Amino acid sequence: MKLTGQTIVLTGSSSGIGAEAARLMARRGATLCLVARREEQLRDVQAAIESDGGRAFIYPCDLSNNDAIEACAERILGEHPRIDALVNNAAHSIRRPIEQSLDRLHDYQRTMQLNYIGAVAMTLKMLPRFLEQGHGHVVNISSLSTQIPIPLFSAYLASKSALESFTRSLQAEMGHQGITTTVVYFPMVRTPMSSRTAIYKYMPMMHVKKAAGWIVEACEKRPARIARPLGNLGSVLLAAAPGPITKLPQPLFRGMDKMLASRLKKKG
Repeated sequence: MKLTGQTIVLTGSSSGIGAEAARLMARRGATLCLVARREEQLRDVQAAIESDGGRAFIYPCDLSNNDAIEACAERILGEHPRIDALVNNAAHSIRRPIEQSLDRLHDYQRTMQLNYIGAVAMTLKMLPRFLEQGHGHVVNISSLSTQIPIPLFSAYLASKSALESFTRSLQAEMGHQGITTTVVYFPMVRTPMSSRTAIYKYMPMMHVKKAAGWIVEACEKRPARIARPLGNLGSVLLAAAPGPITKLPQPLFRGMDKMLASRLKKKG
């Protein structure tokens, strides 16, 4: 499905993967509704798109606030008679051992609010328009790490797993009404969010442009999932043998963290 003439709502579009995906889709003829908290950076992305001959509208919104989401969605729906796709890209990640989170329930609450509740809230607001049109596509961003169990990201991965389950339910219930969905399972991507963890400086990661290309593919081809083969294999093995597959990588991840920490100490 070509993007020419489509209107796409893209959250988390002020920087990183979202900003790059917005530019790519605009070049393919889509009109972008850019949603993020930082208005100044949204304006920069909008200006870059317009200078390249594309169309973009900005909607500053704190996606951790449900009232703000409702107001933002109402404004988008009021200004655009047709919405073809919603990409729930905005997310927050926390890297912290569970043992260090025993008195930090708020980490789980705020991560769930942005990564799951915020995405669901925006989706629910768009669904009546999709049903009225007879079509609409929802792209939800997840992580390879929900396919291959890893330590230290329990709050983040729990929120993404919830979003995946919602996506499957949405497709199962409303697919016959023209609603389609894609889950994108990103590996680690070199973004400001991943860069906050110092030891990841020397870890191989996906480039932002390639990650943005996955979002474009999700909107154009609309597959059920986009993932690396390793992730798909991990999903199959985890379903078949959850006990061994959860235990198997534990020493590997501990060793990797030690190696990255040592490299950071040596090279700075």
